[in-house]
Amino acid sequence: MSISTLTASASIASALFLPFLLQTSAVPNAAPTPVVAPAQGTIAPSDMLPPDLLPPEFVQCIDGLRAQALSAGVDAAVFDRHVRHLTPDFTVLPLLDKQPEFSTPIWDYLSGLVDQERVDDGKAMLSTHAQTLSRVAAQYGVDAPSVVAVWGVESNFGRNFGKRPLLVSLTTLSCMGRRQAFFRGELISALQIVQSGDVEAQALVGSWAGAFGHTQFMPSTFQRIAVDGDGDGRRDLVASVPDALASTANFLKVAGWRSGEPWGYEVRLPEAGAGTVSGRTERLPLSNWTSQGIVRADGGAITLPPSTPAALLLPAGRQGPAFLVFRNFDAIYSYNAAESYALAIALLSDRLRGGTGLRTPWPTPDPGLSRSERRELQVLLLARGHAIGEADGMIGTLSRQAIQQEQLRLGLQPVDGRAGQQILRALRDGAPAATPPATSPATSAKVPIALPAIAPVVPPPPMPESGRK
Repeated sequence: MSISTLTASASIASALFLPFLLQTSAVPNAAPTPVVAPAQGTIAPSDMLPPDLLPPEFVQCIDGLRAQALSAGVDAAVFDRHVRHLTPDFTVLPLLDKQPEFSTPIWDYLSGLVDQERVDDGKAMLSTHAQTLSRVAAQYGVDAPSVVAVWGVESNFGRNFGKRPLLVSLTTLSCMGRRQAFFRGELISALQIVQSGDVEAQALVGSWAGAFGHTQFMPSTFQRIAVDGDGDGRRDLVASVPDALASTANFLKVAGWRSGEPWGYEVRLPEAGAGTVSGRTERLPLSNWTSQGIVRADGGAITLPPSTPAALLLPAGRQGPAFLVFRNFDAIYSYNAAESYALAIALLSDRLRGGTGLRTPWPTPDPGLSRSERRELQVLLLARGHAIGEADGMIGTLSRQAIQQEQLRLGLQPVDGRAGQQILRALRDGAPAATPPATSPATSAKVPIALPAIAPVVPPPPMPESGRK
């Protein structure tokens, strides 16, 4: 049977068994546990299978990977110890085509990433790591708020690295699904990292696509870009904040960061004329845009030279916020190729510099929710008897189903299960509670008698496709 047949078989297996796995092994809306550097070791035994239990086609693929890894300088003992008998993880395959940057309305995407909670945490990190960030800025020319903004969006300042063993995910994706050649390169890079001693194998835990550490580098990016920021002779983006911050600044520098220049500005368009040409790649001299009557939304001056290449972004059309972006926006974009992602980093960095946020509202009657508002919504749903699990701010399947039920009960349109201001206001206003759904002892949730204070928890960062970095 060919590898393509194996891929098809994996898809069938995923379709048959994934729903069961998600119901029995995952806790909906559960808050992720902050990741710390684990003890030295290798992949957990639960991720291994004896050779006679592995699908023969997968074993054949592993043999090919072994030859490729050895030709790239990976020791046979390192490959055999960490990869030879890994069990494939079919649950990563559906995630290849699921990216929040491209499937979520821009106002929902940004409302959780650039909220007051993340701004406050970011300012605390600026203070805590001021000495390191000052040294990094001097060495790489990237300002502290920009570096900390990447950190905040990528891992919520180190609170959420992801939970998947990288070698398991990358081995699976090297043999199944699309872009196998790309993931094989990442797997080999991950093995080289382990072999070098920079990061232990068990510490390589992160996203389904292979990103790991405080600022979520892909293994190949780590090999090219990561630096030793604390002087201990190792490059460790998992256990060393200085290494992660310095490596992030180095990434932006290599991507073309221009020290002292802004990423861009929120701007105001004239009533007619401007905006017929927009998009990050539609670069024109700055003077072209200003001559059309485009000005900064905050009334400030645009001090860059008139010849500076600039692009106009209209992520929600002419009726929403507009942005003129420059070279540093492109550097951020190269970290993860999605304009919404780059905007999240850019706007968070502005808030960390003391900015007050967007001047122009998003063109929707139902804006998105901050993370604290999402937790509040979940508490209100729990109070109405919906067994959604913990109020953790992560809107999972059970939360969306409960929202749909409340939208139906309240006559709200559309009935889409989306967590927005409309449903939050309706539940805040004390609309009559629905009859609590019947639940089994295994799934029943405790309903608080009174609404408790909302405690900060850790939401997951956006998880882009592995083409990043």
